[in-house]
Amino acid sequence: MSQKDMTIFEHISELRKRLFVIVVFFILAVIVSFFLSQPIIRYLQHSDYAKEVTMNAFRLTDPFKVFMEVTLYLAIVIILPVILYQLWAFISPGLYEKERKITLSYIPIALVLFLAGLAFAYFILFPLILRFMMKLSSQMDINPVIGINEYFSFLFQITFPFGILFELPIVIMFLTRLGIITPMFLAKIRKYAYFFLLVLAAFITPPDVMSQIVVGVPLMILYEISILVSKVGYRKAKAAELKYALQSESKKK
Repeated sequence: MSQKDMTIFEHISELRKRLFVIVVFFILAVIVSFFLSQPIIRYLQHSDYAKEVTMNAFRLTDPFKVFMEVTLYLAIVIILPVILYQLWAFISPGLYEKERKITLSYIPIALVLFLAGLAFAYFILFPLILRFMMKLSSQMDINPVIGINEYFSFLFQITFPFGILFELPIVIMFLTRLGIITPMFLAKIRKYAYFFLLVLAAFITPPDVMSQIVVGVPLMILYEISILVSKVGYRKAKAAELKYALQSESKKK
């Protein structure tokens, strides 16, 4: 049954089914993450650039809060393929057979892009910001007393949004193949997109110009990559439409 043939209640039932599967896998992922969180926290605490930082617990509950945050974030990363597949399964009835196969292939690419975003933020962006903050504190004769809760919250604030932002090319490709957007439209709104990305960079980074530039420039590059990807998807979508039209015309004859 295609989505066009489904009633609103059947849509809701299907959505509830997909959400139920995600919740079940999330609970299982949380259980697995309970055993992985402490080793990951110790690794993050003893990384090369974190060794210079003495982490303190200002509240009795801070270590537990950090443990739970790492557990939940890790669980989300673990079930990301499940989330993407359930999203695909929900919308796939409304797609043609070839579109289903193509969009299904986006799932591993989306996972790789997400992990690439996390890696970029953790190994490149986060150390730059941390060194800048520590250097600024030293220049101002300030001895920073860093809480472990604040440290990990700041780490998640930098890394996780970047994992999501790196999904931009695959989202653009998907929307292009569905005919919702075109590369011409993306090129037309480029300056507005740049402005939005700079505002977004200012929102997810500390209030200093250097951090915003370090985040904003890669986002602009990512947007340009998205336009190139959209052009490829647009050409393929037009070719598929032409082929379908020719087949329909030949059947009529």
